[in-house]
Amino acid sequence: MIETRDTVIIGSGCAGLTAAIYAARANLKPLVLEGHEPGGQLSITTLVENFPGWPEGIQGPELIDNMKKQAQRFGAEFQVAHLNSVDVHAHPFKLKTSIGEIHTRSLIIASGASARWLGLQSEQALIGHGVSSCATCDGFFFRGLEIAVIGGGDSAMEEALFLTRFASKVYLLHRRETFRASKIMLERAMAHPNIELRTNVIVEEVLGVDDNQVKGLALKDVVTGTRSVLPVSGMFLGIGHEPNAKAFHGQIDLDPEGYVLTLNNVFTTHKGVVVPGVYACGDVQDRRYRQAITAAGTGCMAALEVEKYLEEHGR
Repeated sequence: MIETRDTVIIGSGCAGLTAAIYAARANLKPLVLEGHEPGGQLSITTLVENFPGWPEGIQGPELIDNMKKQAQRFGAEFQVAHLNSVDVHAHPFKLKTSIGEIHTRSLIIASGASARWLGLQSEQALIGHGVSSCATCDGFFFRGLEIAVIGGGDSAMEEALFLTRFASKVYLLHRRETFRASKIMLERAMAHPNIELRTNVIVEEVLGVDDNQVKGLALKDVVTGTRSVLPVSGMFLGIGHEPNAKAFHGQIDLDPEGYVLTLNNVFTTHKGVVVPGVYACGDVQDRRYRQAITAAGTGCMAALEVEKYLEEHGR
């Protein structure tokens, strides 16, 4: 006989951990499933200076660890597991995971979104040391420095424009001749005096691994084959994010890019109709803000809705 949990939370980033704190304090004894990236994107972030309550800032992994300990203190249980599939149209809901089948009366989806990377070893080695996927999070640290943004869509344009508030020069690097960005965003970037657009170039290596800090980028012109070095102090990825919601395809509504569609911030739907007892929070349903504090806020909302839902169903 498989035990039926009152609630299961998928994901252990800011959204999932906040939901766990609230659900545990409501005596729901939540089970938190940590996926392939426990702690979410904050686990690979260095200094976080915009999370309320930390006037001197706090390291991302430390913030995540504190939130996890807080949830555990109130009775949350954590398991490292990968979600293979889910059935939210039968009661209790059935989750097939790498550690076996799990049944639950309610479900909070907080599986987040993973940044798209170039896939270079040097890039991965310098994440948090000049390589970033979040201009809002890390732009402040590059005041007065020259940096590069990689990408050709609206996300890259937005990152580059935002970073001009801090950087003395922003190089916008794109591997093709033409940009995918909307006309208005491209025109804004082109018109900015501190942004220089370079097309038909790819990054072959991020320089500075030995110094543990980005020193420049080794570039290749994909048309001529010419190689060059661009001396910059930072590289920001503007090539988008991948929502971790593939397991829910066909179970709840997703937008064309795979983000969970929600009503009133956290309610999930299937074919436009609310799915009772299933809620989504954090970056898996937030393509706009993607901040630790907004993820935490929706995590709180989801847990409060779960508590209300279970109470209405006699739990």
